[in-house]
Amino acid sequence: MIIRCLGIASICAVVAVLPVLAHHSHGNYDTSKWTTMEGKVTELHLLVPHSWLYVEVKDDRGEPVVWALEATGYAGLTKVGIKREDVKPGDRVKIRCHLLRDGSNGCLLGYVTPMHGDQARGHGVEKDWDGGGGAGFPDPPNAPAPR
Repeated sequence: MIIRCLGIASICAVVAVLPVLAHHSHGNYDTSKWTTMEGKVTELHLLVPHSWLYVEVKDDRGEPVVWALEATGYAGLTKVGIKREDVKPGDRVKIRCHLLRDGSNGCLLGYVTPMHGDQARGHGVEKDWDGGGGAGFPDPPNAPAPR
């Protein structure tokens, strides 16, 4: 009886973990190259499993366009030293990210540099918003060094 219960518990544990393993695909992003942009934060949602930073960026015609930038979850951001007050709506930021393959206005965040002027909130300090070298991938040897 105890062996049967342990077997059922083991199967349940494996089944419970499978969705977590399948969750972290970055296949919809072009992770082979970095894109940089600057803009103004419109929203910040620190959530689980992923946080979202929305940034208004000027397009080629100078028109404002909002980009949705996917970051790691709140616990992951906290783990690498990012605090809720580091970036707020209205703050200017520089971004390094991986574009969506379909060409829509979205990125897998790698690095964010606040440009809000407040040294206490990390003005000018680039931070990794997805861990492991940005967007979950180590930087290739010839990639620009984080600023």
